[in-house]
Amino acid sequence: MNRPDGRTTRVEVVLDVICAASYVAYVRLERAIRRVRAEGGEVEVVFRPFQLAPDAGFAGEPLLEVLAEGFGGHVVAETEQAAADAVHDGVTLDYGRALAADTFEAHRLIASAAARGLAEPMVERLFRAHFTDGLNIAEAPVLDRLAAETGVAANDASAAELRAELSRIRAGGIRSVPRISFNDGPPLTGAQPEKTYERALRSAGTTP
Repeated sequence: MNRPDGRTTRVEVVLDVICAASYVAYVRLERAIRRVRAEGGEVEVVFRPFQLAPDAGFAGEPLLEVLAEGFGGHVVAETEQAAADAVHDGVTLDYGRALAADTFEAHRLIASAAARGLAEPMVERLFRAHFTDGLNIAEAPVLDRLAAETGVAANDASAAELRAELSRIRAGGIRSVPRISFNDGPPLTGAQPEKTYERALRSAGTTP
């Protein structure tokens, strides 16, 4: 919502695009934001990068195999439950197609999109590419195609600045995502209900 002083409500989202909880949280948040914007509210969304597997050496391998090897066979049942739960949000988590991926270049693409005012659709497209389309979002040709689809001319954000930002986020003590804050208020962690995000938006928009 618009604040009394005319300022924009600023939403900061720390996420990784291979994180299912981040995907579900973002879908819920975006729906809440759309309602607020439809009423005339001004909302700015800022994305902060986080990598669940910064040193991953398994890019392109079937995600379920990687998860089972790293966390045990029980993870298969957990992912099946997560996929079933996500259906209620209109989100398809197709773990049978999803590929493990290093997300550094995907985060660089988000930064490139942000410079063009296209970060929100770019984030959604990357989530969908990974979880629904079974695309390897670590591959440059895939990212180039997704960028073109979204209207981003080039993945030209600074790699050095991205590394510095990833280090800053880690140094700040963040170890899991999603993490969403409103006008620098206390963050909401994990995938919260859509109404929780809407209440946070409206509260931030009316608090001086």
